[in-house]
Amino acid sequence: MGAACCLLIVYMLCLVEAKPKYVSQVLEAKWQSTPLLLEASEYIAKEGNDQFWAFVNDVARLKVSDVKSDSDQSHYHLIQKLASKQLSPIQLNLLKFSLSLREYSPTVEMYNQIARENEKAEQCSTFAVVHGETTCDAKKVKNLIKSAESRPKPPVYTLDHVYPGQNRDVVVVLYAELGTEEFKQFHSILQELAAEKKISYILRHYTQKLPDKKVRLSGYGVELAIKSTEYKAKDDTKVKDEKDKDKDEADEGEDEIQGFIFSTLKEKYPDKKKELRELKMHLSDTATELSPLKVWQLQDLSLQAAQRVVSADASDALNHLTQISQNFPQLARSLVRQSVKSELREEIHKNQMDFDTYHNLGAGESAMFLNGLPVDLEIYDIFTLLGVMRSEAKVMEGLFSLGLRGDRLNQMLKLDLKTEESYALDTRHSAVQNINDLEKDKKYKTWPSSTRDILQPTFPGMLRHIAKNFFNLVFIVDPMDKNSRELLKMAEAFYVHSAPMRIGIIFVVDFSKDTNGFMDAGVALTRAFDFIKTDEKPSRALSFITDVYQKAGANPVSVEDVIAEFKGRYKDTDMDMVFGDTDDYDDVRQSCGDFLRQTGLQEFPQVLLNGVPLKRESLNEDGFEEVVVTEVLRVTPILQRAVYNGDLTDNMDVTDWLMDRENVMPRLNSRVLSPSTQFLDFTENIDGDIFNSEDFEQLTPLDMSSVIAQNMNYLVKKEDDSAKAVTIWVVADLETAKGRELAYSAIKSLKSTPEMRLGFIFNPVSLAAKELNINKAVHVAMATLSGHIAKSFVTKLVKEENVAALNSGAKTLIDLEVNGMDMKAYLAALKKESNTVLKNHKSFVEKAIKFDVGVRGVIANGRVLGPFGEDENFIQEDFTLLEKYTFQTSGMKIQRKLTFEDTPWQEASEQIMKTGALLSSRRQSDTSRKELHFKGKQHSVVHIKADVDAPTFEVEAILDPLTREAQKMAPILAVLKEVANVNIRIFMNCRDKLSEMPLKNFYRYVLEPEIRFKVDGSYSAGPSAKFTDMPQKSLLTLNMDPPESWLVESVMSPYDLDNILLEEVATGVNAIFELEYLLLEGHCYDSVSGQPPRGLQFVLGTNSTPAVMDTIVMANLGYFQLKATPGVWFLRLREGRSSDIYDISTHDFTDTPEGSSDLVVAINSFKSKIIKVRVAKKKEKLKEDLLKDEEEKPGIWDSISNTITGSGTPEETDSTLNIFSVASGHLYERFLRIMMLSVLKNTKSKVKFWFLKNYLSPTFKDFIPYMAEHYGFEYELVQYKWPRWLHQQTEKQRIIWGYKILFLDVLFPLHVKKFIFVDADQIVRTDLQELHDLDLEGAPYGYTPFCDSRKEMDGFRFWKSGYWASHLGHRKYHISALYVVDLKKFRRIAAGDRLRGQYQGLSQDPNSLSNLDQDLPNNMIHQVSIKSLPQEWLFCETWCSDEELARAKTIDLCNNPLTKEPKLKAAMRIVPEWKNYDYEIKLFWDSVYGTNTAEDIEYEKPFQEDSSNVTPRTDL
Repeated sequence: MGAACCLLIVYMLCLVEAKPKYVSQVLEAKWQSTPLLLEASEYIAKEGNDQFWAFVNDVARLKVSDVKSDSDQSHYHLIQKLASKQLSPIQLNLLKFSLSLREYSPTVEMYNQIARENEKAEQCSTFAVVHGETTCDAKKVKNLIKSAESRPKPPVYTLDHVYPGQNRDVVVVLYAELGTEEFKQFHSILQELAAEKKISYILRHYTQKLPDKKVRLSGYGVELAIKSTEYKAKDDTKVKDEKDKDKDEADEGEDEIQGFIFSTLKEKYPDKKKELRELKMHLSDTATELSPLKVWQLQDLSLQAAQRVVSADASDALNHLTQISQNFPQLARSLVRQSVKSELREEIHKNQMDFDTYHNLGAGESAMFLNGLPVDLEIYDIFTLLGVMRSEAKVMEGLFSLGLRGDRLNQMLKLDLKTEESYALDTRHSAVQNINDLEKDKKYKTWPSSTRDILQPTFPGMLRHIAKNFFNLVFIVDPMDKNSRELLKMAEAFYVHSAPMRIGIIFVVDFSKDTNGFMDAGVALTRAFDFIKTDEKPSRALSFITDVYQKAGANPVSVEDVIAEFKGRYKDTDMDMVFGDTDDYDDVRQSCGDFLRQTGLQEFPQVLLNGVPLKRESLNEDGFEEVVVTEVLRVTPILQRAVYNGDLTDNMDVTDWLMDRENVMPRLNSRVLSPSTQFLDFTENIDGDIFNSEDFEQLTPLDMSSVIAQNMNYLVKKEDDSAKAVTIWVVADLETAKGRELAYSAIKSLKSTPEMRLGFIFNPVSLAAKELNINKAVHVAMATLSGHIAKSFVTKLVKEENVAALNSGAKTLIDLEVNGMDMKAYLAALKKESNTVLKNHKSFVEKAIKFDVGVRGVIANGRVLGPFGEDENFIQEDFTLLEKYTFQTSGMKIQRKLTFEDTPWQEASEQIMKTGALLSSRRQSDTSRKELHFKGKQHSVVHIKADVDAPTFEVEAILDPLTREAQKMAPILAVLKEVANVNIRIFMNCRDKLSEMPLKNFYRYVLEPEIRFKVDGSYSAGPSAKFTDMPQKSLLTLNMDPPESWLVESVMSPYDLDNILLEEVATGVNAIFELEYLLLEGHCYDSVSGQPPRGLQFVLGTNSTPAVMDTIVMANLGYFQLKATPGVWFLRLREGRSSDIYDISTHDFTDTPEGSSDLVVAINSFKSKIIKVRVAKKKEKLKEDLLKDEEEKPGIWDSISNTITGSGTPEETDSTLNIFSVASGHLYERFLRIMMLSVLKNTKSKVKFWFLKNYLSPTFKDFIPYMAEHYGFEYELVQYKWPRWLHQQTEKQRIIWGYKILFLDVLFPLHVKKFIFVDADQIVRTDLQELHDLDLEGAPYGYTPFCDSRKEMDGFRFWKSGYWASHLGHRKYHISALYVVDLKKFRRIAAGDRLRGQYQGLSQDPNSLSNLDQDLPNNMIHQVSIKSLPQEWLFCETWCSDEELARAKTIDLCNNPLTKEPKLKAAMRIVPEWKNYDYEIKLFWDSVYGTNTAEDIEYEKPFQEDSSNVTPRTDL
């Protein structure tokens, strides 16, 4: 034992003496650190405007010295203390997490950017802007307000903080930092003025002096990938004979581990075999260096990892999962000896069958659910996940406060309130002008005509052509409206192309009888339609309307246009009879008016399919046909089921059957069916007795809602023991006729449903004393009378003729007495009643419902409908629809889930109402909540339990512990566990029979649950990624894994992050990255053609700088992207052909202020921003081609540009030789500089280099300006984010290959007509102008074919056989090291879009596109032709014979799969001038930086000369 102990002691000493090396990475934002107090205020603003201003007021009441605090930590605690007044405990914890993420730093920085646009920003720390006039003196604000209305109002954004109780006529914008003395002065004045409704007070954050440090970020991933060999020879691996199969496992593998040679030790100590084996195992398991595993050892690794995680204590399981997934290459050998229980294997296998069946997940795939909501971490960044948690927390806490616990709470949380079937409108009305009839028209005579034909199979997505009116498409349109014009054109197209549906039209025009066809073009079109459909047929009438549109073009249709077209067809017809005051051809118009008044439709255009309104956002040419087909396919199974079951037969009228279904209503009110944005919150627990006191007005809106609910009295159809699933409150002033009409309609609808109870919220215009106040009379009646007596009496009170009689004195209240009523007691109670209730109701309406006095509205289970317009009617049928809609979406579902045994019906009804309000208020996700299906959870599931006595997040994860998804998911789950009360279940979904290492990287996800502090109370350095105990002999490459919308670059590291070899590093590698830009993405379409306008250019700028960034629209999805920093930006068409030909017509998901003609986009979040833009050609440019060969005005490109010799004119730009190249890592950057020098030495033309910025090192980006100035060339660093919709590559080399070919049409501005790509490891020996001028013979690009003269490489020429031989035919396979691109031709034939489309299809197969940058253009050679360049344009020794070197115009340092010769060695051997170029650059480098790199070279000095006269830098 002594020897073994000695060995262990030696080993421990080695560990002590070893210096662990690390890789450390941090990521900072480009902007300076913003105050946490302001970020916290933005978090609270998301809870509500009232909470934001309450927080602001609390800050304003503090002393400035208290706000600043003694230390960072005490300031942080103050923020929590202030926030706790507005936030619940869960939300407060999420606030801490949000501050750790610096989630709202971009929002604060956005306000700073807006402020800096003002010229006073540099002079004042706080200032107010009053309609364009700025003051830094709070005392001068009132004077500016007096003259404000004479000046234009400033834009008000949806993201602005507007003080409650505003006056929209005068807008005052305050730029200030919360907690400063200047803010307090301004705020006290503006708050008072706003409270008096003299101004609209807007607060925008502004911090004049920000700290020097930048915002340290988290919420991203970092990987250290083990770098793979680029080329592998086929005979690399030799199979060895297995001679000693009895050998112990410990004797296999490496003989030397960490300096111990075990063969020697075994010879010296033969009696210590067991101890030596244990030591060898320990050293192997703890070694940082990686050793390969045998194939049989790989098979169960995933299951072994799962077993280790599941076997750990639940409290430590997440830590095990994180360690294994993130450090797998080092831990793989220790996992090999982990035994796997058969129970775990079996349970995983059984669960996988359910995962496949119910969740479409195969073995090894991952999924995550938060309260049943699917969370795809490829789409959801941590900021989006936090937003979902905030939304869920509010509902969870509400349900908890309503008394729900445990499983009941979770079941209610997962309740899906989306309607199963849409409501439809009965369209059996003479107003519907049917263009066709599939059952009667000769056009459809040859079609099958039985209802049973709908059961016949057809191809997926195809419509069945059956002569039955199964599908009725009704267009409700204003013929003068632009969108309606397009819809009518599509209606005609559906008819002309024999779409299997009945087409109907309802016209929305001026229905006044005083308006005739000579006065209004819409009326003229309708009357002309009436005449033509009578004289000929409806289809001819529709054709007339579209002909009028065609002749009017883009201009509005005039009366003259209609009459002129009509006269041209019907010359002998009396125009006065058709268009004048007679009623001869006015039936269509009048019936349309009757129909619209009866049905309650309000917003137009609308299109109904079998009475169901289609989504209004789809009523455009972009997606109309698709949405119609989708809806038809959705409805088809319903019809099939009805036919199959015999419910719909040939003897029945199909239209009648469709219109008699339960979901069909005589009236559809869009107020009822449109999503609401306002809901009352009844979750606060407060004593309801305060209702009858003056203190009620001091309550918060939430408290008010709770108190009102507790004190509400109800009318019901019949009092019984059943809970009422629908609670409706009518908001009205019953002193007005309109208010009484609304109440009367509600009471009438009450008589037809037992599921509803009805209450009243009084909103009186006046509280002045009056002999009889109907509001007070109704309130007292409902408070003192019971059941049917109250209902009957209140019905009489609100009946209009009774009120008229009461007011005139013809009747008294006694005359309205109903049977069983104690009128004497009622009158006594009425006389005693004060105005307190009415006053409190009025206050509730103003503060909580946010209606003006006297305004009407309706509240259904907490959902606010209104305010109603002065002339808006909400009749009995609307209440019936509202009751039915509310019952089916929430009331019935909640009633079924909640059991109310021994609960009074009033309490049960109250619970349904409050729960319904809460659940309906959350955003209904497009993705349904899912119940996780599985067979077992005993042996393969990790369960980390939460505190059952508090609201709980339910998180369920399905994962394979050895996947990239697990690397990210594990640390996120660990942090969520610290942030909130989370019940976590992790289901293992392992792959078995692995044949290769499942993970070949180390990974860190940078995330902290809360801000950390040093011992002295100051902020810690901030979150970072740190890799310790990494293998020192493995070549590693550092890659960032940021959220989709982040553009990140390395800004500081002397090390080559692409090739990290820790054994060459003294202590460790440090790297600083910067979030340079946030991405603005969009999709653009032509509003007329519906197609993307290829080549259209947008510019993004500010008021002071209109063009800061620009971009080009792709044909793929009309996609474009722009880089931006936090701020408010203006998106415009770029000057030149884009703005000459097109105008922006409409846009969605932007932040444009109401009434503004600009397209405004606010970049205020770390989350993705995606907009949609529609453009239209100008009238005089309809036939213009955007990509026509004309010069475009030069503009700023979305890149970093440094033009040393001046910008030049477009003609000069075109004469410039454009060279494009990519590089990653210091070695290739060294090659790149040499390539550039070789180009410059041999080319006479002006040269401009274009480099892909994404992967360049900080040292290269720092050096290139000096090199450009010294050698007199131009350069530009271009940058493009790989679009999220395009299949992603994960390996850096393949990503770089993708950039070489996939985005050529959008990387360069339009004025660049041609460029040459030159690989970084290439040496040019000729003037590249010759290649630029080469005739490509109509091809968009030219490539050099691979040489075939070096015969010993024939075995590696894969293109000579198999797929490539048959695909290429007589054509050659081309190399991507050098190519020339004619961008004009490339864009004109949409080559980029074709290449991306082909890539998207092929890249799904991991075995295709092995050499992406070469395989893709060669694969597309039949669709995008390649001009084969003469062979002398590219020499590669690997493929070309030595004789060809003398003729070579460029030399590429290809890898050689036979010799594997290092590139540096090959360069010095093959290219004599390479050493001269390299040495010249080193001398120049030393002159810039004052270093001595020229002395550290791999060759003898080729020449000696004095250093350049460049002054060395001293700031390094």
